[in-house]
Amino acid sequence: MYRHILIPTDGSELASRAVRHGLSLAKSVGAKVTALTVEGSFDVYTVPASRVYEMSAAFAEHAARAKAHAQNILESVAQEARAAGVACETVQVEQDHPYEGIIDTAERRGCDLIVMASHGRSGIAAIVLGSVTMKVLTHTKIPVLVCH
Repeated sequence: MYRHILIPTDGSELASRAVRHGLSLAKSVGAKVTALTVEGSFDVYTVPASRVYEMSAAFAEHAARAKAHAQNILESVAQEARAAGVACETVQVEQDHPYEGIIDTAERRGCDLIVMASHGRSGIAAIVLGSVTMKVLTHTKIPVLVCH
């Protein structure tokens, strides 16, 4: 059935439930897993004018924070996968549009299922806030299993 499952996560409790579900599914079907976190790229406009002369230091600071954040999230998933006996690779991607990073990673890695969480927003909240999950569902041909 499924041989390679992509599990994108932001480290939230909701995403953690999707991680557990994805790992359980992978174990039951003998699939391997790629755990993914998507970090935003450096935005020069967030650097205060008083620090513009320190732009390279601000960039390095952003990169270090993003790497540490991703490593923390991904190491947690890797530990859960080891405990479950599931083969797991971890990937950090820098992308301003998380859904694009998710789809691109799934395609490049040959994943045949994406397991991800959704806040389940509806109505105006869904329209105003948008949804990474909805964008993944809309823009990929890879099956997506959504966990609430």
